[in-house]
Amino acid sequence: MLSRRAAAITIIAVSQVAAMALWFSASAVVPSLRAQGLIDPQSASLFKSAVQLGFVAGTLCSAFFGLADRLDPRRFFLVSTLAAAMANAAILLVDPASPTVVLLRFITGICMAGIYPVGIKLVTTWAKADMGLMVGLLVGALTLGSASPHLFNAVGGVDWRLTLLAASLSALAAALLIHLAPVGPNTAPSPPFDPRHALKGWTTPSLRLANIGYLGHMWELYAMWAWIGVFLDASFRLTFDDASNASIWAAGATFATIAAGAAGCILGGAFADRWGRTTLTIAAMTISGGYALVTGFLFGGPPIVIIAVCLVWGFSIVADSAQFSASVAELSDKSLVGTMLTMQTSIGFLLTLLTIHLIPPLVETAGWSYAFAVLAAGPVVGVIAMARLRAHPDAAKLAGGRR
Repeated sequence: MLSRRAAAITIIAVSQVAAMALWFSASAVVPSLRAQGLIDPQSASLFKSAVQLGFVAGTLCSAFFGLADRLDPRRFFLVSTLAAAMANAAILLVDPASPTVVLLRFITGICMAGIYPVGIKLVTTWAKADMGLMVGLLVGALTLGSASPHLFNAVGGVDWRLTLLAASLSALAAALLIHLAPVGPNTAPSPPFDPRHALKGWTTPSLRLANIGYLGHMWELYAMWAWIGVFLDASFRLTFDDASNASIWAAGATFATIAAGAAGCILGGAFADRWGRTTLTIAAMTISGGYALVTGFLFGGPPIVIIAVCLVWGFSIVADSAQFSASVAELSDKSLVGTMLTMQTSIGFLLTLLTIHLIPPLVETAGWSYAFAVLAAGPVVGVIAMARLRAHPDAAKLAGGRR
């Protein structure tokens, strides 16, 4: 029998991943829509970016009103998930190339503000001396979910309508399941409405440093996730005799690269709880930043070497991800944890909109050898910020005093 705590964490994790299928489904269906000529490249780009734009808008609104701390998190999660599921399912009723689809994806992204950061907050209410591991398990599961569309592409044969329908049904199940997970003991009374609370992540020095570290991490992460598949496909086409085999191997390698991050999240969480948040984040960003510098120069090289390098990069690039959330949760006033997490994810995903669109022109002008190298700038800034946090007195609050 699972303990009450273990059962609650399991339910939260399953609900979170099931609901986030709505986000992952966008990446899964775009290749099918493009292959069937149902959408053009611009529509394909909007199909993906509209979700992130919606998420940024939703998190900013949630942080301003303090919704993640002033509402019952399970009800907030439920309502957000149901609304997102309906918006996603409505895509099946319109032409995929219609502007209505972009609007529906934007609405889905807005609703994600009540799912992703709220799920992390729910997990933190159950954390004891294992905050890093708890959040790491959740982010690890989401990382595996982020990789799944590439597995679909490698296997092939998945109808885009069934993918969208399955994602909506998955979210519906998450909405029904979340109320089975009680809120943990690490909670505080709801704070009164004060829009200035959303700014505490920048006006409080230790929180500001943790958020800058997170921005350095996000500068690299989503751009790598977005373009590593394109890089692998282009590289493998130079070394494989059959273009179709190159695409299959590239999709499989992309799945493995991103999925490796799931193990990185879990092991990184356990390590951070034992040895310190700043220790783990500095080490992970140093490694991932190094791989950002060298991976592009392997373009066109032996596939086995490139895959091996990408697996290490995929493992290290997200090993620290959960620890920025854990740090913010430990450094924040308990009554504002939800708002601080929401604001952190908002600024992080806003930055990714820049870096994701930065890579194509760099590839065009300088080639893959230098395009990925630009991503190393993020970890450099992140390492400096976390080193400064390590020296700050508030760092004693991290991981039970293990900085």
